Amino acid sequence: MRKALSEMALEELWELFPIILSEHQNYWRDWYEEEKQKIKSFLYDTDLRISHIGSTAIHNIWAKPIIDILIELPENTSMTDIKDRLINCGYICMSEGKNRKSFNKGYTNEGFAEKVFHVHLRYYGDNDELYFRDYMNDNPALAAEYERLKISLWKKYEHNRDAYTNAKSTFVEKYTTYAKTQYRNRYGRK
Repeated sequence: MRKALSEMALEELWELFPIILSEHQNYWRDWYEEEKQKIKSFLYDTDLRISHIGSTAIHNIWAKPIIDILIELPENTSMTDIKDRLINCGYICMSEGKNRKSFNKGYTNEGFAEKVFHVHLRYYGDNDELYFRDYMNDNPALAAEYERLKISLWKKYEHNRDAYTNAKSTFVEKYTTYAKTQYRNRYGRK
């Protein structure tokens, strides 16, 4: 019998949940929309913006089949309350900072479930991922370059998610900066 996920060392988790990339799937958008509606159903009384981010939100590129969702809240909203609601609806809190919390759903003791979600909880305006997503979608040649970078890193960092993410960071930061200059305050505070 496997250990509980909470008892596993980071290296064990990376073995159980390796980096997997697959061709873009149109149903990822449907999965996002379904999960967005579920989230809205238990956060119905909260002023929030829910967005599809990450590579599954970039048209036609290979991605980890994990749906990343950004939830932005007004600064006068308690993140603790929203955290509790997400946990009550099956999400696991993976990391917490003062103004950021990350959750996942779809990780089991046997590996990935069919549908896997990462939710990023933040306050309005902490949303660089939206700019990067839009810039990649508006610039297909750059999106293809990003895809090539991801594929080149895949096997090298298959069992080291942090190193994989860090190896992409220069590209992501560069084009996020370009996007924020071009799009200005597209996703400013509500």
